Amino acid sequence: MAGDRPTVAAVLLYSDTPQAILPKRSAIKILRYQTKADAERDFLASDPETIEGPIYSLIYDAVERTKEIIEGIEKAGLGGLERIAYPQEALHEIFTNAVLHRDYSIVMDIQVRIFDNRVEIESPGRLPGHVTLANIQSTQFARNPKIVRLINKFKNPPNKDVGEGINTAFEAMEKIRLKRPLFEEHEGSVVVILKHESLASPEQMVIEYLNNEEEITNAIARDLTGIKSENSMKQVFYKLRETGQLEQTPRVKGKKPSWRKPAVDQDGIDAA
Repeated sequence: MAGDRPTVAAVLLYSDTPQAILPKRSAIKILRYQTKADAERDFLASDPETIEGPIYSLIYDAVERTKEIIEGIEKAGLGGLERIAYPQEALHEIFTNAVLHRDYSIVMDIQVRIFDNRVEIESPGRLPGHVTLANIQSTQFARNPKIVRLINKFKNPPNKDVGEGINTAFEAMEKIRLKRPLFEEHEGSVVVILKHESLASPEQMVIEYLNNEEEITNAIARDLTGIKSENSMKQVFYKLRETGQLEQTPRVKGKKPSWRKPAVDQDGIDAA
């Protein structure tokens, strides 16, 4: 307490409705954009959702709801269309850091933007203390030490208070062969980007896809590999053609151009 008034930490930790006392800076807004491009209102799939409550439940509820929305998205995978999934540990650690280390003097809720190919978590405030983008994995600094210390006393605390949260997120993404989280520092916030892009090379991903499918188009391959440029994707196809691993599928009028593994005759000899 500060005199006869509760502190920000007390409100966030122990009030059932901290958002009534600290509006616009103690909730998490989740926005689903049906696009791979930038966040624009025209691409919003539905009205933004707001997760509220004391920060202990706020973290767990926001992770669970975000996970539900993500798992409703499908993208081209090695076995055809697959549901997108990010490791629970990565989402949990990023959300925990966003809530516990945000700047509560900034009147802005944490924003979670879910795109077709990535998730962006924006936390108000720049990186705290001596933490930089370069040392974020090897150092720690608590902007809100009271909150960090007290929430750690809860049963099954969201933070383990050993400074390993960010490393856990990196390891969880790598474990399922997804690219590491990307951190960006803006003028008044930090954005963490989790991309649904594999660590495998584009060439490897194309060949693995064709182990299960007869052919692949440029659009499917770009969705699979995360390559944005149609011409860049063509260069991957050309490279595989030069090494004898790929050939263009015979053109059919009205059908998009595609690629396939080289055809073989009945004796198992390359027909080419």
